[in-house]
Amino acid sequence: MVQKVAIYCRVSTTDQSCERQERDLLEYAEKSGFEVVGVWFETASGIKHNRTERKKVMALAQSHSIDAILVTEMTRWGRSTIDLIETLQELHSWHVSLIAQTGLQFDLNTPQGRLIAHLMASLAEFERDLVRERVRSGVAAAKARGHKFGRQPGQRVKADKFEPKVLQMVESGYSYRKIAEKLNLSKTTVNDIVKRHRESSKKSDSTVSESETFAQ
Repeated sequence: MVQKVAIYCRVSTTDQSCERQERDLLEYAEKSGFEVVGVWFETASGIKHNRTERKKVMALAQSHSIDAILVTEMTRWGRSTIDLIETLQELHSWHVSLIAQTGLQFDLNTPQGRLIAHLMASLAEFERDLVRERVRSGVAAAKARGHKFGRQPGQRVKADKFEPKVLQMVESGYSYRKIAEKLNLSKTTVNDIVKRHRESSKKSDSTVSESETFAQ
């Protein structure tokens, strides 16, 4: 049975082109005997959260319209180790594989795929630990300076309402995706809350430093 695949190409800036990725992946699909249902192009940085074209490909996977997704390399698909393993788990639940042109294939139905996923899950957990530790240190430092968690100028009421819970869940090791699901928020909102908290902490550090310099 011929596998139906979606080709996903991504570049980081508008100055770059997806032409090479498209050409290489179309050749790879032809040699592998895949049926290409479409090619999706994305211009976004590796850390950008709003990837509209990737969402379209994920929707195809969820609706069982494709059997696999082709990329030139895994870094074109995942923003981070955590993001990659989470999307792999979703794809696995829909019985869809993620295949890189380099030959690396994440098919959780195979022993090799499960082993790689297990190793990546361990790396993702390590990454979450680092984020949790950074947030915990930031919260403790902010409290020591007398910082009160609340609405900042320009901060939305919704973010203000969920900020304490979001920061607590980040500290507990939840991924942004899980936090968004549990609190019925978008991942963008969760990311904005954490980002504003970190920026607020940095500003507080800067203010303290300036005060100490003036006092001298």
